[in-house]
Amino acid sequence: MEFFRHAESWVLVSFILFIALLVYLKVPVMLGKMLDERASKISKELDDARKLREEAAALLEEYKKKRSDAEQEAASIVSQARSDAEAYAVDARKKLTETLARRTKQAEQKIAQAEAAAAKEVRIAAGELAIAAAARLMKDNASGKQSENLISESIAAVKSRLN
Repeated sequence: MEFFRHAESWVLVSFILFIALLVYLKVPVMLGKMLDERASKISKELDDARKLREEAAALLEEYKKKRSDAEQEAASIVSQARSDAEAYAVDARKKLTETLARRTKQAEQKIAQAEAAAAKEVRIAAGELAIAAAARLMKDNASGKQSENLISESIAAVKSRLN
């Protein structure tokens, strides 16, 4: 038995006994279970991660669609605002033109009225001056009651024609 005299032999025997003890205690089965549990846990985590990734991708697509819709709506609003502004500008120009035409017409009417009033005043003043001059001439040239009647009738006739 020289085999048991060497230290290496005892190490071999100890190792074989240790392995036998591990097998007796079912350590390889426990290790297999642990590894299987770990693998199923990792598989479950991978499935959860895949689901989360799919949900995130769906959310991303939804937000991209919402963004696209919002951009289209904003473009529509801007387009509508531009057309409204252009229509308002055209309407404002039209109203301004109408207002200017109306005010010009009113100013022309006021000028015409002022001219007519001025012409009437000039006629009245000229008539009064002519009456006064005619009265003075007749007074100087005519005498008597007949001349006074003639002067009064002439003055009345001239006044009625001027008015």
